[in-house]
Amino acid sequence: MNSEFAVQCRGIEKAFGNGGGKVLALRGVDLDVRYGEMTLLVGPSGCGKTTLLSVIAGLLNSTAGEVTVLGEQIERLPGRQQILFRRKNLGFVFQQYNLLPALTAAENGAVPLLAAGISRREAIGEAKRLLSTLGMRDRGDALPKQLSGGEQQRVALTRALIHQPRLLICDEPTAALDADTGQAVMELLAQEAVRPERAVIVVTHDNRIFSFADTIARMDDGRVVSVAEEPGFRSDHVFVPQPEVRQELRV
Repeated sequence: MNSEFAVQCRGIEKAFGNGGGKVLALRGVDLDVRYGEMTLLVGPSGCGKTTLLSVIAGLLNSTAGEVTVLGEQIERLPGRQQILFRRKNLGFVFQQYNLLPALTAAENGAVPLLAAGISRREAIGEAKRLLSTLGMRDRGDALPKQLSGGEQQRVALTRALIHQPRLLICDEPTAALDADTGQAVMELLAQEAVRPERAVIVVTHDNRIFSFADTIARMDDGRVVSVAEEPGFRSDHVFVPQPEVRQELRV
């Protein structure tokens, strides 16, 4: 497989069920995801985007085909090694944030480091540092219920980035956000996550964020039907929310 690609899928199929109830969710998907880029997977509901994301992440095994992630054919790894591979190399940003309600923002952000055996003091300190860069310097001790949707998404982004994953996977990261907050989150994602040694894959229905993509892969009926290179989001400034923006994120 070509070393310029973080992910390569060849002929990926995924079937659910058996016999007459069998449903083919993926029908021979071919896809390349380059290092240093953000790739958007777009298409109608039920076209296979999230299923493909799950196969790439090793959360689902394909029925046929081959997927290589960061040079590894992850499906061929034993179960324990798959878990360790994901823990070390992958970061996830979910639509519904999936924050632990009893933990503070900093504690939620620190979870991957704590799971890796890093000391609590060091892990919490790193989470607070990263939260600060995301415009949440004074929110590290807040519980999820005290945070706005935009702030919760920033905590989720902290959790996804804190262990410096080589592949960041985002499932509808702006679906629950208003337009301004979604744009702010995508700016942060582009600036903090898109690095030469990393790749970012975003599943989305939100055409408001298409301008952030380096590549847009369109799916329909379980297949990638087109791949278009886009200019991508590039900015020389660091995004720091202004006071009125911070206030809006807390509404």
